[in-house]
Amino acid sequence: MLVWFVILYLIIAIAIGLYAATKVHNARDYVVAGRALPLYMVTATVFATWFGSETVLGTSATFLQGGLRGIVADPFGASLCLILAGLFFARKLYRMNLLTIGDYYRLRYSRTVETLTGMAIVISYLGWVSAQITAIGMVFSLVSNNQITAHDGMLLGSAIVLIYTLFGGMWSIALHDFLQMNIILIGMLYIGWVISHDAGGAGHVIAHANAAGKFAFWPQATAPDILAFVGAWVTMMLGSIPQQDVFQRIMSAKNERVAVQGSVLGGVMYFVFAFIPIFLAYSATLIDPGMVNALIDKHPQHILPQLILHHTPIFAQIMFFGALLSSILSTASATLLAPSITFTENVIKPLIGHWGERHLLLVMRGVVVGFAGLVALYALNSNASIFNMVENAYKITLVTAFVPLASGLYWKRATNQGALLSMLAGASSWIWLEITNPNGMWPPQLFGLVAAIVGMVIGSLLPIVLPGNHRSAWRE
Repeated sequence: MLVWFVILYLIIAIAIGLYAATKVHNARDYVVAGRALPLYMVTATVFATWFGSETVLGTSATFLQGGLRGIVADPFGASLCLILAGLFFARKLYRMNLLTIGDYYRLRYSRTVETLTGMAIVISYLGWVSAQITAIGMVFSLVSNNQITAHDGMLLGSAIVLIYTLFGGMWSIALHDFLQMNIILIGMLYIGWVISHDAGGAGHVIAHANAAGKFAFWPQATAPDILAFVGAWVTMMLGSIPQQDVFQRIMSAKNERVAVQGSVLGGVMYFVFAFIPIFLAYSATLIDPGMVNALIDKHPQHILPQLILHHTPIFAQIMFFGALLSSILSTASATLLAPSITFTENVIKPLIGHWGERHLLLVMRGVVVGFAGLVALYALNSNASIFNMVENAYKITLVTAFVPLASGLYWKRATNQGALLSMLAGASSWIWLEITNPNGMWPPQLFGLVAAIVGMVIGSLLPIVLPGNHRSAWRE
C-alpha cells in the first residue's frame, strides 16, 4: 500500500508539471512565473524549497550526534538567510526587474564578474541537488523493502524531477510547492503527535534531550571553537543569499512588498517546522534505543525512516513519506532549475549574443536535461552525508559571490576591480586552506570570506587599473 501511494504521488507530481507547462509562453514565465505570484504562493515556495531532505533526514541525524551546536548551519543559518534576504536584499533586487541573480553582477560590475559568479553559483548547486537525489534513492529503497535499490531509486527520482521541472519551470515549482507545503505541514504535525504519544509525551522527550546535553548551543570560549561556530553559521546564512533559487522566489512575487514578506514568512516557518524532524529523530532514542545505536555511526540518516516504518501504523507511514517526498521533490526541482537558468543566461548567452524567446527557452530546457544528468552522476559517486552535501554547497558562493552582491548594493564605491579582487582573494584563500589545513583553527570558508571583504575594499579604493568599472553608471 505504501509503495502504491508513492507511485500515485509521483504521477500527480508529473501531471502538475505538465499542466504548468501550459502557462509557460516565454523565458520570463519559465524563470520567474511571470512575476505574478501572490503572498501565499511566494511563502509556500520559499518554505517548501528549503524544507528538503537535509531538513528531515540530515539535520535530524546531525542533532542526534552533535546536539544544537551541530546544526547551527541548518536550521539557524538557513532560516536567517531567508529573513535577511527578505529584509535587506529583496526590495532592491526586485526593483531591478532582472531574470537571474547573475544579471545583477553584469549590470553592477562587468561581463567577467557575471560569468565568474555564474559559474560559482552553478557549481555550488551540485551538492544541494545531489543531496535530494540521494534522499529520493533512499526513500525508494526503504518503502520497497530494497526491491528498488538506492542506485536505481536515484536514477528514477532524477527522471521524475526532470520531467516536471523541464516543462513547467517556475510555474511548475510554484504550484507544486503550494501543494507540498500543505502536505509537509499536515504530515509533520500528525507524525509528531503519533510519535510523541509513543515516546511518553513531548515534555518527556524534551527533558530527556536536555538532560543528555543536546541543547548546548554556544561554543566553548576558545578561539578554535568560536571560529568553527561562526564559520558554520555564516556558510548558509550568507553563502545562500547570492543563489538563484532565493532570487527567483523574490522576483516571482507580484510586487516588492510580497517579495519581502514572502521571504521573511517562509524563513520563519522554516525555522519553526525544522524542529519537528529533530523531535521525531530524538524520540527514536526513547522508543527504540537499540535501532538508534545500530545506525548512529554508519547510517544515521536511516534512523527516522526506520522509526516510522517499524513503530507507526500504515496511515502514519503514508503521511510521513508523503511529507518527506514533498520536501525532497520541491527542493530538487527548484535546485535543478536555478543553476540551469543561471548557466544559460549568464554563461552561455553572453558568448553567443542575442537570442529569440523560443530559442532561449529551448536552450534553457536543454541545460536542465544536461545538469540533471550531471547531478545524478555526482550523487551516485558521492559518499558525503546529506547534511554535509548541502552545507558544503554554499562555501563557494560565500567566498566568491556574497561580498560583491552586498557591497554593490550598499557601498557606492564598490568597483569592478574590487569585485574581481574580492573573488580572487576569497576563492584562492579558501581553496588553499581546504588543501593545506582544512581542520585548522580558521575554517577555510570563513577565512575566505574575510579575504573577500579585504579584497573588495582594497580593489575598490586603489586606482583603477582594470577595465569595466561600472561605478559611475550605477543607479540605485
